[in-house]
Amino acid sequence: MLWDDALLDAEKVIELNSSSYFGYQLKHAALHGAHRYDEAIEAFKIILSKLENTPDTETTNLRQQYVSPCEVDGAIEASIKAQLDNAPHRLIDTSTGHLCNREAQINAFKMSAEYKELLSSTMKHADLRMERIRDVVAMYFRYVMLSHRWEGTEPLLHDIQGKVVYDLDPVGGITKLQSFCETTRDKGYRWAWIDTCCIDQTNNVEVQQSVNSMFVWYRLSALTIIYLSDVPPSSQPGTLASSAWNTRGWTVQEFLAPKFVLFYQKDWSLYLDDRSPNHKDSLGIMQEMGAATCIDAQALVAFRPGMRDAREKLQWVSSRVTTWQEDIAYSLFGIFGVNLPVIYGEKKQKALGRLLQEVVAQSGDISALDWVGQSSEFNSCLPADITAYKAPPCTLPSMSEDDIQTSISSLRHLIAVDLALKLYARLDNLNAPRFANCRLHLPCIAFRVTAVKRSRARDQEIYEVKADGLHDLLITTEDKLIQFSSPRPTMQTFLLVRPWNRYLLELPDFAEQSSLTELPDVDDDTQSEDDYWSASGSPVLVSPGGFPEAQESADSELSDRALRLIARLEQPFGAFLLAQQRGGEYKRIASDHDIIAQVKLENLSSIMDMVRTLEIL
Repeated sequence: MLWDDALLDAEKVIELNSSSYFGYQLKHAALHGAHRYDEAIEAFKIILSKLENTPDTETTNLRQQYVSPCEVDGAIEASIKAQLDNAPHRLIDTSTGHLCNREAQINAFKMSAEYKELLSSTMKHADLRMERIRDVVAMYFRYVMLSHRWEGTEPLLHDIQGKVVYDLDPVGGITKLQSFCETTRDKGYRWAWIDTCCIDQTNNVEVQQSVNSMFVWYRLSALTIIYLSDVPPSSQPGTLASSAWNTRGWTVQEFLAPKFVLFYQKDWSLYLDDRSPNHKDSLGIMQEMGAATCIDAQALVAFRPGMRDAREKLQWVSSRVTTWQEDIAYSLFGIFGVNLPVIYGEKKQKALGRLLQEVVAQSGDISALDWVGQSSEFNSCLPADITAYKAPPCTLPSMSEDDIQTSISSLRHLIAVDLALKLYARLDNLNAPRFANCRLHLPCIAFRVTAVKRSRARDQEIYEVKADGLHDLLITTEDKLIQFSSPRPTMQTFLLVRPWNRYLLELPDFAEQSSLTELPDVDDDTQSEDDYWSASGSPVLVSPGGFPEAQESADSELSDRALRLIARLEQPFGAFLLAQQRGGEYKRIASDHDIIAQVKLENLSSIMDMVRTLEIL
């Protein structure tokens, strides 16, 4: 009633002076307040025409404060594009039940009250605030993702295209689809996405784009609904762990990526009747997830994709299964933050090999080489199957700081510090591991095997192995090794290698320092240039004849790091057994158990000669 009265007053003003913009300004305000946005926009267009056609210079200048609906629409279009660039191409409109492509989604927005209100309220340049436009656009295009496991007959794209989801015969996967859309709609979200029918499975380009975008889609979703079809209503705590959903490969990233998740039971009631807005904030449910997945609590609630801790991430999916064998590798693309071609039919060894090759090449992290089982045909240093990562990584007792200091004290009497410094420098100059044409170039310390003798054991091949610079050890493998010794040498060269890990150098982590340490303010004139360049983590530059104490301190620190390195090299380590091939390259001989070796530091100079980069097929 209030806005009706205001509209009547505006009409009276227009009657008194129809050539003035003022009455139409009042009319626009009344129509906008009454949510009659189409009429309000028309009134605004009349305002602009009145301002443009007036002979009054002052009134004409007033026009410059206003923006045209066309300009506003352009700003909204730019915001829509930015919003949808990282969203799924197809979404189901839960208000109508129709599957909509990108164009249909935008058209729906432009027919909505939200769009018209935005267009009507943005009259002046001062109103043209991109933040406000972004907020309206982001709110409208919020979408909900479904995480589930495929069962029986699932509806595909052609089954729902051009149809109303709610009108379909509720059988099989259609029932799940309808319930998902209804749940999404009831929670106040307009758009829904499900992998069964929102991707054209017959379009290879679209499938590849979807696989490489999936993690981002889940990450940016307003909510991810996790449907546990095998968890009955009124289940007790702990039931989540036994759900088949927890055995599927894709569901790892579908849980880790989103910031907001809700678990639903078979009847589409909330798991444990937990009505919190985000089950990642539920301590009990997260404890269940931790126990079921062996994923640490921090990653469960705030996972960050990337190459760090590669071996641990591989272990998360080592017991998972996928319908298509290649998917066990493809489902990890988002977790590692890589984009790679999707080639169904290449088989799992090649798919996993390409992924691990990328992880090692980009990060230099060699933890992915720590496995037991069968070698891959892609590269012998990689496993044939993800299950090779089921066993925990090879963990050996670490030295305490007291043990390191005791070892350093004894080493000062046994070896020359300058020799330790030379070894440190030699290892520091090694390049990171890299792949080229499926060949691994691995920096390592290589110990030549001098004797192999088979021991008798039931159903196992166990070999006693001797190698230069190492204590004698045992190796268990399904491969049959050639037996030889110094009196009866073999033509083929075997090596036990320690893959080089730069962490042993104890260099500062500059990536962490850059994120945790603030550099001094260069505009602060109370700080000298010398203070700036000697900030924490920065190198101390010493000119000849100047600051001898600083130089002495730096030399002492480097010597200490070199001796700490020697102390660590003395400790047992996980080794690879390599056999040289005809072309001079090497192949890894897979072992059924971790190969634990230990260096004999009788002659440090001989270790220097063992530092190499090997090419492994």
